[in-house]
Parts: sequence; C-alpha cells; structure tokens
Amino acid sequence: MIQLRSIVDVADNTGAHRLSVIAVFGHGNRPIAYLGDIVTCVVKKADPVGTVKTHEVVKAVIVRTRKERRRKDGSYIRFDDNAVVIIDNPKDKNPKGTRIFGPVARELKDLGFNKVISMATEVY
Repeated sequence: MIQLRSIVDVADNTGAHRLSVIAVFGHGNRPIAYLGDIVTCVVKKADPVGTVKTHEVVKAVIVRTRKERRRKDGSYIRFDDNAVVIIDNPKDKNPKGTRIFGPVARELKDLGFNKVISMATEVY
C-alpha cells in the first residue's frame, strides 16, 4: 500500500535510485496504490549518467510492497521494501530499463506487464 509522497526504491537500471509518489494513475482521486498499480513519481535521487535525471517526472509500476496482499489461493505475498519499475508509456506497459533487480510479484502477469515479468530475476 503506497500513498502520496511515499518514497520508493527503483528496481531497474535506468539510473534512478529513489522516487517520490505524486499521483496514482487511473483511479480517480484515490490516494492509495497497491501492487501492480501505475503511479506518477518524481525522481529524488539518480545517477548523473543514467537515462532519467533528478527532478524528472516519470510513470512507474509498483512491483514490491511491504503491505501484504492476499492471493486467491488464500496465501499472502509480502516483500521487504517498496519498489517500482519505471515504464515508458502506461498503455504499452514496457519498462524503460533493460534489467530488473530483485523479485517481483506474480500478479503483474495478470495485469499485462509481461515484459517486466520476463526481465525479472525472480518471480514470487
């Protein structure tokens, strides 16, 4: 569960390290985002040679949350941190980076983020 002004880690190689959430995409004025939601973020910390720069506004999909999520089989999935992957276009759902670090949730496949799932090192 990510709310506005939450600081999240970046799980790809675009050069960004920390993002701040400023809007939840596609849910009206709902201030809370969950696993698999697209959010609008501002880059707070980034490498100087990366593809995204500090203070740039980007769209990202949430791939890990500390708040547990219940699955249809009754089990729960929970991660150690809140992390996102920066995407090019919310309609295409393709990531901007070429590598994804750390595990991602299996629920992203049902939401159409197939490229993110295929690039991830681990899928839980």
